[in-house]
Order: sequence, then structure tokens, then C-alpha cells
Amino acid sequence: MTDVTKEQVLETLKTVRGPDLEHDIVELGMVSDVFISDGKVYFSITVPADRAKELEPMRLAAERVIKEMPGVKGALVTLTADKKAAGAAPAARPAPNPPHGHAGHDHGAHAPQQPPRAGKIGVPGIGAIIAVASGKGGVGKSTTAVNLALGLLANGLRVGILDADIYGPSMPRLLKISGRPTQIDGRIINPMENYGLKVMSMGFLVDEETAMIWRGPMVQSALLQMLREVAWGELDVLVVDMPPGTGDAQLTMAQQVPLAGAVIVSTPQDLALIDARKGLNMFRKVEVPVLGIVENMSYFIAPDTGTRYDIFGHGGARREAERIGVPFLGEVPLTMNIRETSDAGTPLVASEPNGVVAGIYRGIAAKVWEQVAGQSQRPAPTIVFE
Repeated sequence: MTDVTKEQVLETLKTVRGPDLEHDIVELGMVSDVFISDGKVYFSITVPADRAKELEPMRLAAERVIKEMPGVKGALVTLTADKKAAGAAPAARPAPNPPHGHAGHDHGAHAPQQPPRAGKIGVPGIGAIIAVASGKGGVGKSTTAVNLALGLLANGLRVGILDADIYGPSMPRLLKISGRPTQIDGRIINPMENYGLKVMSMGFLVDEETAMIWRGPMVQSALLQMLREVAWGELDVLVVDMPPGTGDAQLTMAQQVPLAGAVIVSTPQDLALIDARKGLNMFRKVEVPVLGIVENMSYFIAPDTGTRYDIFGHGGARREAERIGVPFLGEVPLTMNIRETSDAGTPLVASEPNGVVAGIYRGIAAKVWEQVAGQSQRPAPTIVFE
């Protein structure tokens, strides 16, 4: 079986008529860059935002003809709005159904459903969405996100985690999950599960060594699909592991997803804090509450002598939190166990639930949830996963 090419995909898409019924969607310039991986074809169709629902049959037609191509195993076709499209607005397609609330647990810690704000549509069944972010890579953000999610779970909540790092997904390895997710009626994706968490990641959809070379619109489409076209069920909280930095993916999540708040992860040294401030300022500009700062790799206790070493300095994140007036959530030490369990896919909160570090993560989770449960929250957008 020969591999399908981008040229073949575009040639096939010329059989799909555009909104004017006279020209095809390729001729009209509506098709984004085509990405092909493992026999699966990914692309988006740019349409005016106010016509997205009306043009859904066009998306389905494009999806159908691509799936019928020899050598194609599947397709991810999305509608996306772009300022360049005639009459388009930079907004996501409206959700087909309004968000609905769900009952919390008897412990009373569930988050109340809150009214949507302009441009942000709620995700049905999810009580709160929390972003875990950092201004730069290498500070342990993904490890913190996983253990925060498990801490929330250990504290009695129903929890999912979304890996929003399209270019470097880490959840499959951190949570020791392999294989491909299944689909419901060929449309909605069932999340993967381990340790009681529901999980979605681009790492489940493409091979680990595949280089993702998508541009902004495709990243936005994929992120919002992984959020909205997944059968999350009833969750008290969805933790989103954000990519490092402040690029397209981060802005998409911050501007279009109803984040209840963001947790910033930093190491103690000044250089890391400079980058952390960038992420913090981004969330503030788009009116997302900053739930607090975590100081990761805060100190090191030598396992043989018990001597403490402040390898990266100490207390920088706490001082920064006090300076800007946001909560300081806690200090996570640099330990061999965190590194080893992360590499093995057995996070500390799950593998050593009674350990000291697991207790620190549960404490951070409790502080985060206390803020979320006591504030008004907000909602998110939509797209279509195949």
C-alpha cells in the first residue's frame, strides 16, 4: 500500500464544493496546510465564524472523501475561523449544546457551574478547568501537573488531564499509557485512563517520534478538539498541562477556554522567575485568575546524609508571589524519586501516596481547589474529532 501524499489529498479535496457552490475549497484557499502521520490526514477548513454551523456539511463531505482514499486510515478535519476569511471573526465555532452542570460530592468541594463569558463556551460535564503553565521549559511543569491532578483525585474529586503540548506531549510517558483511544460512533473520542485519571494527549494520536510541524490555526483546532470532542463524562476538574512559553497554544487556551485559573510553576532562581512573570502577565491580560505559584526543585535533601542543599537558590518564587499579590502554593523538593517515578510512568502521588512529597502535592491541590470552589468560573469552544 503506497503512502498517501499531500498532493493527492488536495487533488481529492477539489471535488468538494465551497460555500459559493461554484468553486472547490482548494481553489478558494480554504484548506490549511495538510499534515499526514501514520496514514492519518489532518487539516482544517477556514470559514466565517458566523457560518460555521451552516457549513458543517461541507466539513463532513471533505472528511468523507479523504477517508475513502486508498491508504488513509483516518482523518481529523476541523472548521476554524480566521481573520483572513471573508466575514470571519477570530472566534471558535459555537457549541451544539449549552453547558450543563453536574452534582458534586458529599464533601461539598465541587465547583459551582458558572455563567459563560463572551467568546467562551462551557464544556458539558466539566466543573472547572485549571491550567498549569510555566514561562520556560525544564522547570518540571508536566510533572507538577500530573501530581497536582493526582492530588486533586486523592482529595476526593473527579479529575481529568489534558496534555496541551502539541509539539512535545508527555502524558503518555508520565502516566504509562500506550495505544490508541477508541471512538464513539466514529466521532467522539474516549479518553485514555490510568491511576483514576481520564487523559487526552496528542501523543495518543501520533507516534512518539513524529515531528509536529503545524502552524497556529492547526494547533488551535487540535487543542480545542481534544477539549470538546472527548467523552470526559462528569468531572469536577480538568487539569490542562500547558506548553512552556506564551505562544499560539497558550493564547488559544487562555483566550478561548473557560479557565477557572492558572497555576504557575517556576524554579527558585531569578532567570526562571523572569520567564514565569511572562506567563503570569499573559494570563492577567486575558483576565484569567492566577491561582498561585509553585516553587519546584526548591531544595535538595541528600539521601545519604540528610543535608539540605539549595541548588537553585531558595524562596524566589515565594518572594515573587508576595510581590505581585498572588498565593504561594508550596515548595516541591528536588528528589531522585520524583525523577525516577516520572520516567517510569508511576507518579509519586500514585506510587507513594503516604510519602512526604505526595503530601506536599496534596497540600498544593487543596489550596488550588479552595480558591476554585470559592470563586466564579468561566467556559470554552468547540471543534470535531475523527
